[in-house]
Amino acid sequence: MGQSADQQPDVDSRPYHHGALRSQLLAAGLELVKAEGVGALSLRRLAREAGVSSGAPYHHFADRAELIAAIVVDGHELLFTRLETARAVSSDAVAALRELLVAYASFAVDHSAHLRVMLRPELAEPDAHPEVTSAGARPIELLRSIVQAAQDEGAVAPGDPEPMVHLIWSLAVGYVTLWLDGPVEARCAALGTTADDMIRQVASTVEELLRRPRT
Repeated sequence: MGQSADQQPDVDSRPYHHGALRSQLLAAGLELVKAEGVGALSLRRLAREAGVSSGAPYHHFADRAELIAAIVVDGHELLFTRLETARAVSSDAVAALRELLVAYASFAVDHSAHLRVMLRPELAEPDAHPEVTSAGARPIELLRSIVQAAQDEGAVAPGDPEPMVHLIWSLAVGYVTLWLDGPVEARCAALGTTADDMIRQVASTVEELLRRPRT
């Protein structure tokens, strides 16, 4: 029978590169995603890109799903750090929500390959890799805590915070998806602005709406 692209091959005579191979493979995977999309990821392809034996990646990743899981977890850690920094420099919870939107967009631009994989968590087989779900929950929990702080400050109506959490989350993900796929940049260019400036204006509009007295 034929061998699948990510079935572990027989050990060959080429040397296994120790040391920083795991990080090299992750970096090669992200470059592939950036150039060709998530579908290009395979352990055999990464071995070729890294210049190692076809069996070497299996010292670090059991299969493609484990590779994708590692990229997703790494991406969420990078995102969480950026969002936490945005909250830390904000004067109050409403300002933090504004800065979270801007920070999410800047993360998407700086780490577009990470984000494209993060938006496909099912490829990581989360039942087999629960760390994917845990990592993805951290940014959402951070957002939830800020929404609850905004409720305490009176800017967001009391009660279930989830509708506002989903509103901000959907706005962030929707905007960067349109940005990375092209429509936002094209529209902003037609308007004489940039996608970066526009997300700042969008975030400021959200802040302005939240700061208006509730009737």
